[in-house]
Amino acid sequence: MNRTCPVDESEFRASAASLSAMTGVPIIVQKYGGTSVADTDRITRVADRIARTKRAGNNVVVAVSAMGKTTDQLIRQAEEISPHPPGREMDMLLTAGERISMALLAMAIQEEGLSARSFTGSQAGIITDDVHGKAKILDITPGRITDALAEGHVVIVAGFQGVSRTTKDVTTLGRGGTDTTAVALAAALGAKVCEIYTDVDGVYTADPRIVPTARKVEHISAEEMLELAAHGAGVLHTRSVEFGRNHGVDIHVRSSFSHHQGTWVHAHAEGNPMEEAIISGVAHDRSEGKLTVRGVPDKPGVAARVFQSLADANVNVDMIVQNVSATGTTDMTFTIPLTDSKVAREALEPLLTEVGAAGLEVDEKIGKVSLVGAGMKTNPGVAARMFTALSEAGVNIDMISTSTIRISVVVDEADVEIAVNAIHSEFGLDGAEVVSVEGA
Repeated sequence: MNRTCPVDESEFRASAASLSAMTGVPIIVQKYGGTSVADTDRITRVADRIARTKRAGNNVVVAVSAMGKTTDQLIRQAEEISPHPPGREMDMLLTAGERISMALLAMAIQEEGLSARSFTGSQAGIITDDVHGKAKILDITPGRITDALAEGHVVIVAGFQGVSRTTKDVTTLGRGGTDTTAVALAAALGAKVCEIYTDVDGVYTADPRIVPTARKVEHISAEEMLELAAHGAGVLHTRSVEFGRNHGVDIHVRSSFSHHQGTWVHAHAEGNPMEEAIISGVAHDRSEGKLTVRGVPDKPGVAARVFQSLADANVNVDMIVQNVSATGTTDMTFTIPLTDSKVAREALEPLLTEVGAAGLEVDEKIGKVSLVGAGMKTNPGVAARMFTALSEAGVNIDMISTSTIRISVVVDEADVEIAVNAIHSEFGLDGAEVVSVEGA
């Protein structure tokens, strides 16, 4: 899992406090994803929503994604030109999408009769490390934002991007990074709330596209949401939830196509007005592959060398299983993002001979299914019920991983939907109504 670096929250709070003292106006941060700004009509609707929030007596800061499938199109074009495009140039290319969105949205807000100012990530003071493609935020210096707010402007910030502290190059935060941009800005500005607008009206007990009877969750803790996001729930970027938890930012996940209340993700447990249920939801993830290093010598230091090689290649490892040693060797199995499969193989293959391993196998046809709920840690028998439900559905379990509020299993990719529906029904998460996913 990616970790967001600590930031100096006390400095951010001081900036926000001085702005509030000057204006007496609370700050709300909003984020709009690619679906919400996919075309001119949708940009106009978003501008209307922002104008309503401003006229209700708030200062408004907006983080915006690229329009529709712009990022995917840019990636395809880059790969047509170069099979291995340089990371620096890819970041320069991909950040163009958000710059287009922010400028168009600023123009639309001006048409609403309000003043708006747009800023790139670097102009907004978002400082990152120098890892292209998945940079981490190190600091935010929001001086230009607070100045613009004090002058009465709506501020639009290009999401997903920043600038390296060391190289001064443009960087990107990874797919879904606009969520992280928004929550980090909310922390930096001492915002009243961070509203994440998307194409569904909240967080559901499962993906409504494969479980039509999934229910919307009204309130959820940051810890539970972090587990759901980290294990496949695509509503929020994992790092954004972690940032909110670490810096006390409540997140409101809402639909950009309606004005209904969504799901509140509470940074602190005491902020959750609902008694925690045993189970919050079921997440699934098809974006990972499984690597197995066969015949690894069972001696100290070998595992450290394997995983250090992956760390040096910036490959994130998720679930890890090591078999019991037989005849002095063992098999080491772990899951990684499919996008990192090639890099992982290139990092590990030279190491096989050095450590005396027998070989490397890759399985890209897997899926991960996770059951999440804060009440699990005080309710025995949850794992037994989950495994029984999978057995009765004819789903074989390949790997198992647990935390105090999560149980994850790796299954065959073809069994993912069967597994999600079986677990969802077993724990009584089905709702009475079939969910329609707008904009999906």
